[in-house]
Amino acid sequence: MSHDSALLVQLLVRIAVIASMASIVLRWSFAKRLFLREQRTLRQRLELGLVFGAVFAAGTGVRLVLNYDAAEVGLEGAFVSGLVGGYLPGAVAGCLIALPAFLAPQQEWLALPLLAGVGALGGLLRDFAPGPEEIWRFSPFFPFTIPGWLLARVRQPREADPGSIPFSFQMVLFFTCLAIEFIRTSLGHTFAARLFVLYSPQEPQDLLHPLTIMLVYYSTVACVGLTLKVWNNTRIEWKLEEQQRLLMQARLDALTSQINPHFLFNTLNSVASLIRIDQETARQLIFKLSTILRRLLRKQEAFTTLREELAFIDDYLSIEVVRFGDKLRIVKEIDPQTLGALVPSMLLQPIVENSIKHGLSPKVDGGTIWLRSALRGGRLQLELEDDGVGIEPEAMPDIFQRGIGVSNVHERLRVLFGNEFLMVIHHRPGGGTQVRVQIPELQDPTAAVA
Repeated sequence: MSHDSALLVQLLVRIAVIASMASIVLRWSFAKRLFLREQRTLRQRLELGLVFGAVFAAGTGVRLVLNYDAAEVGLEGAFVSGLVGGYLPGAVAGCLIALPAFLAPQQEWLALPLLAGVGALGGLLRDFAPGPEEIWRFSPFFPFTIPGWLLARVRQPREADPGSIPFSFQMVLFFTCLAIEFIRTSLGHTFAARLFVLYSPQEPQDLLHPLTIMLVYYSTVACVGLTLKVWNNTRIEWKLEEQQRLLMQARLDALTSQINPHFLFNTLNSVASLIRIDQETARQLIFKLSTILRRLLRKQEAFTTLREELAFIDDYLSIEVVRFGDKLRIVKEIDPQTLGALVPSMLLQPIVENSIKHGLSPKVDGGTIWLRSALRGGRLQLELEDDGVGIEPEAMPDIFQRGIGVSNVHERLRVLFGNEFLMVIHHRPGGGTQVRVQIPELQDPTAAVA
């Protein structure tokens, strides 16, 4: 086998090794819980670093025992550990990965500071990212997208490009991968210990071959990008599973708590009183109640259009209006362009019910609910206000841990959108409560704007 062929095989094996290790990391249930957390305690960060380090250190051990350079993926492993976990997990993983080489008879003493520094560098880039999801968008095929991006910039150099900042961050990741490979190969040829050199050219001039250099450097980019893709795919699957569990729980909560016996009892009493004096209104009330119950029992989709969600709220509020009479007033300020936007199913009903139950019901003269929607900067903003009694100040710090409705909505938004959503509850000027929700704009292509 020629030297070039042997090098290519080594690089392919190296990519396969890190993909396998990335899959192994996610097989442990406790690692899964650590991995999915966006915010971690000091102990959890240490545990995550130990998990990453233990898995990737196996490659270092294989290289030392079998003297096979392709098994060594320590540098990429430390860097990815920092990208995903932060400074501390990256540095801890780097130290653990380098430990076998540091203690080996070859005395690769520079391995420990090098890998710990690379892991910390990954954590630095994580904090530098414009958003928490930008880390996961890095792809092993990113270098092939650069010419198209440059061509687009040449053709339209002055047009505002909202994606330029994320793409610039991807460029930073790309060049950082090249830089750490340069450091590794430079140290490997400078010191006799051969720090993690993935090729052993038989002749010095091989180092000058452009294709050889490109393959070696691209393999580092591919290893980092592939690891992130493997983890991100699994992360998305876990999020979808968690969302399905929360949706099922939300349906059960809606039947047992939100559409509770008290609500049914009052609604049926209203129907009974209307049968003798206004049969048509009673018939409409029963129809709307059946529509609500049918939707709760049959709804399976994670998302629905805002138009459908507002129709459901109309049925719900129409029953409440009959019960409360003129004491309950509804004002809608809905932007027609938002009606086709997708929102999580059952997003608004728990918030509306809380507003009526805790804000307006205690008032003798009732009050008003305002519903608003708008599109701002690629995000859908929903607002609900009431002029009720408001929320007690001592309840505000843990408002998302109180009750079922609001906490359920907040948790579902967190699972669906990560850190890409905003939900705030605060006192309304003049009395009452305001709830504001912002989520990324997701348009249903089949939905027509009214």
